[in-house]
Amino acid sequence: MTISYNWLSEYLPVSVDPERLSRILTSIGLEVESMSPYESIRGGLKGLVIGKVVACERHPNADKLSLTKVEIGAENPLSIVCGAPNVAVGQTVVVAPVGTTIYPFNGDPLTMKLAKIRGEESQGMICAEDEIGLGPDHGGILVLPDNLKAGTPASQHFPVYTDIIYEIGLTPNRMDAMSHMGVARDVCAYLTHHDKKELQLRPVSVNSFKAQDQSLPIQVELLDTEGCQRYSGVSITGITVAESPEWLKNRLLSIGLRPINNIVDITNFVLHETGQPLHAFDASALQGGKIIVQQVKQDTPFVTLDGKERKLDATDIMICDAVNPVCIAGVFGGLGSGVTNETQNVFLESAWFHPSRIRKTSFRHGLRTDAATRFEKGVDVSQTLYALKRAALLIKELAGGTISSDIVDVYPNQEEKKQVAIKYHYLKKLSGKSYHPDTIKKILEALGFEVIKDSIDELRLAVPYHKPDISLPADIVEEILRIDGLDNVEIPQAITITPSVENDVDGKLKEKIAQYLAGSGFREILTNSITNSAYYTEEQLAGTVKMLNNLSAELNILRPSMMETAMEVISYNHNRKNDQLRLFEFGKTYSTTGIGNYREQMHCCIYLSGLYSEGSWRTEAQPADLFALKGVLARLSASLGLNALKLQETNLPGLQPGFEVYAGKEKIGTIGQISKAKMIQFDIKLPVFMVDLDWATVVTLAGSKKLVFRELPRQIAVERDLAMLVNRSVAYGTIEAAIRKTNLPKLAGYRLFDLFESDKLGADKKSVAINFSFLDEEKTMTDKEIDALMQKLIQSLEKETGAEIRKS
Repeated sequence: MTISYNWLSEYLPVSVDPERLSRILTSIGLEVESMSPYESIRGGLKGLVIGKVVACERHPNADKLSLTKVEIGAENPLSIVCGAPNVAVGQTVVVAPVGTTIYPFNGDPLTMKLAKIRGEESQGMICAEDEIGLGPDHGGILVLPDNLKAGTPASQHFPVYTDIIYEIGLTPNRMDAMSHMGVARDVCAYLTHHDKKELQLRPVSVNSFKAQDQSLPIQVELLDTEGCQRYSGVSITGITVAESPEWLKNRLLSIGLRPINNIVDITNFVLHETGQPLHAFDASALQGGKIIVQQVKQDTPFVTLDGKERKLDATDIMICDAVNPVCIAGVFGGLGSGVTNETQNVFLESAWFHPSRIRKTSFRHGLRTDAATRFEKGVDVSQTLYALKRAALLIKELAGGTISSDIVDVYPNQEEKKQVAIKYHYLKKLSGKSYHPDTIKKILEALGFEVIKDSIDELRLAVPYHKPDISLPADIVEEILRIDGLDNVEIPQAITITPSVENDVDGKLKEKIAQYLAGSGFREILTNSITNSAYYTEEQLAGTVKMLNNLSAELNILRPSMMETAMEVISYNHNRKNDQLRLFEFGKTYSTTGIGNYREQMHCCIYLSGLYSEGSWRTEAQPADLFALKGVLARLSASLGLNALKLQETNLPGLQPGFEVYAGKEKIGTIGQISKAKMIQFDIKLPVFMVDLDWATVVTLAGSKKLVFRELPRQIAVERDLAMLVNRSVAYGTIEAAIRKTNLPKLAGYRLFDLFESDKLGADKKSVAINFSFLDEEKTMTDKEIDALMQKLIQSLEKETGAEIRKS
């Protein structure tokens, strides 16, 4: 939300310093994200002066340049080399002396320096319109009226509108602050409470409003009373559509709105002033002199102001004349009924439309307008008449119109104010502070609440219409704390809490894994669970959950896998030369087998890319590969009590090669290298390796494991090495399975320490060397016992893998 300091100050009864106002806004929950100066002309024309050209002659070394002398009120005139074809003696011009920074209409700022141009000294520049940001014209230097005095600052001839602009981070529930008057109301409440003065909002009076004739009555018929609770309107004739005055254009430009014409600008101005959206119809386009608020048939075609034809939904709230739809209520106008430069008569609309229906319509048609944004949060139903009168009076003043009908105000089911009761002890319990009842009432009354009942222990309040989010006692506590200030709640000497006794295995394991991976140099990422369907095949999309009201074409499904959103992050980093990536993420994927049958699955994913370890003077750099990632997975699993992992190669989407990971008989996830097709899809050059763990299975298995601690063994382990020849097609997992099959209780561990392949070993053969470690915790093992154990291992390996034991 963008707020103008000058504009806001018009509604405040006292002047507030901009810095203090920034602190106040943040204190009352309207966090100021930025505070910056605004100038209608970039740079504010600072340093630019009015000059008189007292001499002008052709440059001796250039046909298209002139040597000029320009008087700027100093002791000596400036010598300036000018390239404009229209420069002449006697002209009054704008001069940028040395040291002045100019801000072109298009382009970067430029600071004037003493220069030599074709051998002649130039002490500044005579400026064109576009060179100082006044407009786009670059046909020649800007020539001013002769009555201007040399040396006068240019900003005195070209008034510069200055302001201070606040960017406020509004929370979704603060619809009441989506206008300058709404923000001013909160500021007045703060000042009343803290400065101990009775200060009230100063809205612009509309008491002068009255119908001047009845030449253009428009009848209003409300058929969709659920979609439109209140509809107000008035006719204005004899208007002249033209450019808005400077003050109105400055107001809109300061908050980032582009002026269009006086009628449209007035509706935008009142919207940002009051928070009430308005719409102006060309009255000559309304057939039958009638406005009907209703629903139309499904898929009725309708052309909106942007020239696009849209198919209407049966639930859209439509503004129609006696024959056709003319506007999508609260969202966007129709092409045939909009105000044009030829419009002479308008019908001005101010209404309340149902929030959820406006939101659905806005997203359905992809029309995210300022009006829809406000209607979908719930506008003040009591404000329609004030906003209508305010806009009508401005149109009369700025467009020369005549108010040609009484106000039509159709409000069949008047809404009663919500009532909320709050007990004083509840306020103390929730806020942590004791408030005097009079203080509470003054704060709430300053915010627009009405005290209905005031008893010794309870306060019953009528909630103002401009606060549709207030419905609970806790909401009232929040309002009081906002205005009083959270900083004013004293910190107690002691806090009493009841410790949680829940056995949160899931949370503990997440914390354990996150700490382990972070300690190993990995960084946690958090990617969007809404992603682009273009990443996936038709087969994958068959079971995806599609967004009904997607924010954009690129974010239209809930992700069916974790890979693609992580690849976006990896691609982003690689494109910025951040190649060495160790990443992990906890996140969910989503799938469906039909309406009402949805499934979400938690994952823990790990990614490696680039170098796994950097080189040094002692060691070489080690690139990330599948074995490095498998080692990370093995250590991680061991810390959870999941030992003896098995990998089984299989075809997996996006992985090549890809392996299923088993802990015992349970599949716990997948591991592999991202396929070339996926790498091309995300324009990634370096290999990427991924582990995807099914978190629910990991939690179940790890939660059933009990860590057992025992004292260190007193005996020393004995080691033996064994080298064997096997076929190249034999995977190391097959060798591990043969070793585990022996089930030797005194086998403390084993590890692969050498792998050698050569044609000298035989066709399609490889040499595998494994180190075995044996331990008997009760006594020292003899060579005979160790030989017997080794023989059992050899027999198993020969039988299961076809191994040939190497003797030398």
